[in-house]
Amino acid sequence: MMKNSPSPALASPFALALGLDAGLASPIAPRQAAKDSKPSVSASQERQRVAQDLLLAPFGLDENHLQRVLAEITQHQVDDADLYFQTTRSEGWSLEEGIVKTGSFSIDQGVGVRAVSGEKTAFAYSDDISWASLLDAARTVRTITAAMSHGRQKVPRGKMPSARRLYGVEDPIASMDSTAKVQLLEKVEGMARAVDPKVVQVMASLSMEHDVVLVARANGVRAADIRPLVRLSVTVIVEQNGRRETGSSGGGGRFGLAYFDDALLLSYAKEAVQCGLTNLEARAAPAGEMAVVLGPGWPGILLHEAIGHGLEGDFNRKGSSAFSGRIGKRVAAKGVTVLDDGTLAHRRGSLNVDDEGEVSQRNVLIEDGILQGYIQDTMNARLMGVKTTGNGRRESYAHLPMPRMTNTYMLGGDRDPAEIIGSLKRGLYASNFGGGQVDITSGKFVFSTSQAWWVENGKLLYPVKGATLVGNGPDALTRVSMIGSDLHLDSGVGTCGKEGQSVPVGVGQPTLRIEGLTVGGTA
Repeated sequence: MMKNSPSPALASPFALALGLDAGLASPIAPRQAAKDSKPSVSASQERQRVAQDLLLAPFGLDENHLQRVLAEITQHQVDDADLYFQTTRSEGWSLEEGIVKTGSFSIDQGVGVRAVSGEKTAFAYSDDISWASLLDAARTVRTITAAMSHGRQKVPRGKMPSARRLYGVEDPIASMDSTAKVQLLEKVEGMARAVDPKVVQVMASLSMEHDVVLVARANGVRAADIRPLVRLSVTVIVEQNGRRETGSSGGGGRFGLAYFDDALLLSYAKEAVQCGLTNLEARAAPAGEMAVVLGPGWPGILLHEAIGHGLEGDFNRKGSSAFSGRIGKRVAAKGVTVLDDGTLAHRRGSLNVDDEGEVSQRNVLIEDGILQGYIQDTMNARLMGVKTTGNGRRESYAHLPMPRMTNTYMLGGDRDPAEIIGSLKRGLYASNFGGGQVDITSGKFVFSTSQAWWVENGKLLYPVKGATLVGNGPDALTRVSMIGSDLHLDSGVGTCGKEGQSVPVGVGQPTLRIEGLTVGGTA
């Protein structure tokens, strides 16, 4: 589902759809060099030390307390139990017309206590990380597990996660003072205004987060992660002959604010303004069934929503996904390979370990059109008799983990993108998307384009406005007829919603031609 829709959504319209910075958008060569992405023997141990210093030591807690709490929970036989400690510092700034409209700073910390037996879960959480509160939460969970217990074995020993460093541990909030952060927004505003005199208004925002988590599981696993996250967004309003349109751009990932250098800020400004100017020329969109070409990068949101959610383990265990029971069968055209990869250095959706202490993985979901597997958390993996894929994610300590995507994208093919557009006799080229919705059970989707062109005889004739794409996710995969060589990931702004929880993610794809999609328009 898309932004502003009532169902789970990727909540951002921004994309690097025109490939302004191939280094930024490529999953193979992220813009910031991954010099620290090689595994380090002490990386996980160092993260655990930092997490313990922040989340345990100030409250008089240590490993003995963790063991006592987990022993309290597992007095009754359960399949799994864990403690999830978290502290998150967040800061945000927004600027409009050169004036700081809002500034915010918050700290949130707490602990979630969980026990799992079969498909039942007992859960309690507290924003007070004290021995008394921790013990109280554990006893609450133990009381619930007494009713859940059904003769299962004690939790088997687990394997400690291997060391990995996909991103640094720096705190982006501390990397600049407040004045410099505001100046950063003022700079991108000035750049946007300088691109074209039709720009009449500019809005810019900057958000930063430093998240530290510590996971202690009953199987003996101890894992921690330190997760920086930044995002910069710019939106412009352009005006011509009394008509006003908007354009947006932005990006981010797991690094410090130094990432946003002048060259990158200028690319954001130019892209936002170009989007707005294109929309000024847009005409009413034609309607009907036709071939559609999707641009690279952010249009992978359609892949994420219409296909990715349907490959999450919980939907398939319950049989509610259109992909249930189809492993080993053809679900897409030849050449279609879809991955969910949490191991890409510095990417917004990447994780050293997931929120259950499992190492993130590069999971091939569909290979050359054949369904290979689903993404899993520990509970659904156990119930389905498969291995976890490192996709157990939660919004915070106050939420339960569930199977969630990280960076989901389709691999590139061998066709020239210009050749793919040139193959259209009459059809739509969509380079950016706005809102939409998807039904997981049926796979049916409706997506609105935010930037698209009408194509005839292989030529972009004019931009169109108000076009929507209607189809069925699993069916659309079988209609992919051409796959471009220009794989791009989005610029680092995606947020995915599921069951009321939001987590940062990435999407991506190459240029694609899909046959027989229904286009709803206003013409």
